[in-house]
Amino acid sequence: MKILVAGLHAPNAPRLAALLGAGFDVLAAKTLPAQGKIDVDVLVTNRLAPDEAARFGGRLVQVPGAGVDAIAVDAVPASSNVCNVHGHEIPIAEYVVHAVLEHFLEPWRLPATLDEKNWPAVYADRPYHREAHGNNVAILGYGHIGAEIARRVQALGMGVIAVTRGGQVKSSVAPDDVATTRELETVLTRCAALVLCCPLTDETRGRVGDAALRALGPRGLLVNVARAEVVDEAALHDNLSAGRLGRAVLDVWYRYPGAGETSVTPARLPLHALPNVRGTPHVSALTPGLLERRYDVIAANIRALRGGTALRHVVRPAV
Repeated sequence: MKILVAGLHAPNAPRLAALLGAGFDVLAAKTLPAQGKIDVDVLVTNRLAPDEAARFGGRLVQVPGAGVDAIAVDAVPASSNVCNVHGHEIPIAEYVVHAVLEHFLEPWRLPATLDEKNWPAVYADRPYHREAHGNNVAILGYGHIGAEIARRVQALGMGVIAVTRGGQVKSSVAPDDVATTRELETVLTRCAALVLCCPLTDETRGRVGDAALRALGPRGLLVNVARAEVVDEAALHDNLSAGRLGRAVLDVWYRYPGAGETSVTPARLPLHALPNVRGTPHVSALTPGLLERRYDVIAANIRALRGGTALRHVVRPAV
């Protein structure tokens, strides 16, 4: 069985080969062929353009992540399965908890160093900070990630309002309240933070706009670990610049460097330069534990494909 690990995940081909063992030919490529059939049994990639998808001749497109918005699923031949994989909810939930606690503890108000000059002055005029306890967090999207975030912020004594399309959740981690996406603006008037961990779809693209950001308010926090485009970029910049939204922690961006690009801003508008924005380079899930969990599932799916047993995390089954 021939497997190709392509794109950003190409360096993980040796990891996958070690997990699969003998009988599997695992290849790596930074880019897919520009033309001709992509003649492998399994393609492991997080990006697949329509023309590339149409040229795939194998049985499984395995996305090494949860998001499939960069995969042209409809163009993948009907004889091929498309699967994704989770495992990122633990580090992302920890990232979000850090962002929430930082927002309430406000460490930027303190000097970076307690030297002989700063110590007497800051001790004499120590600033109060706020408490996370007793505040509400709205979580837009309540799947694997949303539930793990809820588990942790509830342990801090915070209330969780799950915001989903149908106003229902399927999780062992029960939120304190549930609302539909249509009710988002109303919900945010009683929340201190909004966390985005929903997939990017036609319905969610731009869903968080001016009205939602104004409802969150000048002391509110937005944390985006979903996709940048869930938030209207102009509305986000305007509300942060004007102080109508308190702060934003952004781990996902509107623009990403392409192959060979050495000078790219992460957004069309200078969000990264605003003093009330904490920007990180799409790192919330990047831990060694994540790779172990994901590639264990990927290897299991490839063995299942060869053995004719059920695949896990099927986004679109073969017909």
